[in-house]
Amino acid sequence: MAKTELEQVQTMLEGFRFAMLTTRDEQGMLQAHPLTVQEREFDGDLWFIVGGDAPLVQHVGVDPAVNASFSGDSAWLSIAGTAAIVDDLARLETLWNPVVEAWFPEGPRDSKATLLKVSASSAQYWDSPGRLATLVSLVTSKVTGEPKGGESGTVRLD
Repeated sequence: MAKTELEQVQTMLEGFRFAMLTTRDEQGMLQAHPLTVQEREFDGDLWFIVGGDAPLVQHVGVDPAVNASFSGDSAWLSIAGTAAIVDDLARLETLWNPVVEAWFPEGPRDSKATLLKVSASSAQYWDSPGRLATLVSLVTSKVTGEPKGGESGTVRLD
């Protein structure tokens, strides 16, 4: 059975650990922030643990429109949406892990730790069958003139 586009995005997201979250600063300039994805079950929302004093928190206050991009050896994913700072200790405790503790040594009750939620409105993706298959596809495309392989799409999530 073929995957729906949403299922494709969900599957791809499971393969990524890190995101680059792009925000607009106070002057309207784009700024990218590396973040670790905290929740793998993608239902249209992404969750990140951030420092409450981080510049991206100020940026979200100015303009909540954001983009989270993910990249791997053979797959790329871009999720656009709206970000919000969420004060939810129970969820923070649920998402907490030892890696996060390196940045917030006082644990989930660390006054600097907060949640950033991205409510996705759309996702764009490109997935190739892997490095070798992509190389073969590119060579075949060059020889035959046929478009190269891979799967891409845009999904509305709102």
